[in-house]
Amino acid sequence: MQQLNAYLFFDGTCGDAMRFYERTLGGKLDLITHAESPIAGQTPPGSADRIMHARLTFGGGALMASDSMVGHPYAGMHGFSLSLTYPTAADARRMFDALVQGGQVTMPLQKTFWSEAFGMLVDRFGTPWMINTEAAGS
Repeated sequence: MQQLNAYLFFDGTCGDAMRFYERTLGGKLDLITHAESPIAGQTPPGSADRIMHARLTFGGGALMASDSMVGHPYAGMHGFSLSLTYPTAADARRMFDALVQGGQVTMPLQKTFWSEAFGMLVDRFGTPWMINTEAAGS
């Protein structure tokens, strides 16, 4: 069975972001720093505490991430959103409120023609999210 998962890149905040997502979304987090990896000696100075690979497994999928290498340009996150869908507006509201703490609302959570609750935000780590409810009759 094929599975599509997202992979995010951070600029030194991957560990904090992924621990936040673990607390917020639930699931199981595995992560490894550059210092813990077999190639620790081959990474640029200052990279030891950066995350080489993180994987948060929850629900039916996974969210993966890593930090950019020290000295490499980081353009930030743009051109996509992670989307979460919940069965009720109350569930969507709880997740929206949790993810937006310290971040920014880009579209308030509200009823739309396709959803009882839809909203968009960028969390405090720069990750864009869309929160949705299942369409009626789905």
